[in-house]
Amino acid sequence: MVIITQVVLRKVFANGQIALEELQWHLYATAVMFGTAYAQVSNLHVRVDIFYHKFSERKKALVDLFGLSLLAIPFVVVVILHSYDFAYESWRVNESSASPSGLPYRWLIKSVIPLSFCMLLLSMMARILRNIETLFKGDTSQGEHHGS
Repeated sequence: MVIITQVVLRKVFANGQIALEELQWHLYATAVMFGTAYAQVSNLHVRVDIFYHKFSERKKALVDLFGLSLLAIPFVVVVILHSYDFAYESWRVNESSASPSGLPYRWLIKSVIPLSFCMLLLSMMARILRNIETLFKGDTSQGEHHGS
């Protein structure tokens, strides 16, 4: 609705609103930031799977475990550590838009960064636990599967 309103105001009435444009950006940012944690939990994230889709569940769990532990989690931790000061400083000065007609409370959107990355970290840890379960359960389920 925000996008449609902004387009109609700008194109039909030649009266685009900076606050609506900024709200659009804030909504996109929030959706993307929290969407990453959702994608991780539901395993719907983008992955280059030239070979991955052919792997056994056990091998997929090993690849995921490696990727999450050594690549993704260190990056997420760095973002969390650096975004706290970024958000805190914005809260401290009660930051608002640089535009006079822009949105107030810029600190609100900046606070989404550490919050959403903490949620992403938790979802990655949950995925690691699921992968560990798959690795340990893999031997017993294979044995039962061959026995039937």
